[in-house]
Amino acid sequence: MKTWKLVSGILSIILFVFVSFQSCAAGISNTLEANGEAGGSAGIVVALLLLAGGIVSIATRNGGKGGNIAIIVLYGIGALLGFALAGSYADLNVWAGWCLICAIIAIVALIKKPKDSNK
Repeated sequence: MKTWKLVSGILSIILFVFVSFQSCAAGISNTLEANGEAGGSAGIVVALLLLAGGIVSIATRNGGKGGNIAIIVLYGIGALLGFALAGSYADLNVWAGWCLICAIIAIVALIKKPKDSNK
């Protein structure tokens, strides 16, 4: 799981940049169309949660339960907000899906017992 945490953390930090720019564009589009959607604003929050989750994932890749719980909470909130508030910003569902995948794998890492538990 150490390798997965490092890779997912780096990918999440890189995705933060793309999600931020897309969300700004979606927010401007929502404002100009005056359609009452909050997809752009939700995208900014999801992007910040991706950044925070990526940083925590990298920082706690050697750690124990606390890091996994923090990752589950950060990515879980990102997935929930992304799926709930996407609206016409369909790409937000993709980013929320990435958050959900990362949260599920963190749950697996939390439940899975280490191989060296007898040493």
